[in-house]
Amino acid sequence: MIIERMILQVIPGKFAELQAFDQKVKPLEVRLGFPPKRRLRSLIGWHDTDTMIVEREWESLAAMEAAYTKAYADPEHQVSLAETISLIKSIKTEIYMLL
Repeated sequence: MIIERMILQVIPGKFAELQAFDQKVKPLEVRLGFPPKRRLRSLIGWHDTDTMIVEREWESLAAMEAAYTKAYADPEHQVSLAETISLIKSIKTEIYMLL
């Protein structure tokens, strides 16, 4: 089991817009083979309150690679990626192995 964790620094004032967009692309992500994600918003800690954490559980690195390969070749995903970029300042991705 692989845990993918993305840390998104959201542009101030764009958090609600990002959440709405996230719901809009949910069917696309399902079609492309992405597992469901868990979204968290920082309240207290290292990150400020304009931080969204997105976590997904993948059955393997190969499954994750296959879904991302399919996504990057998909025109609808390319459009959604451009829209996402307009809402965030930065993204950091971490990959963990479940013990």
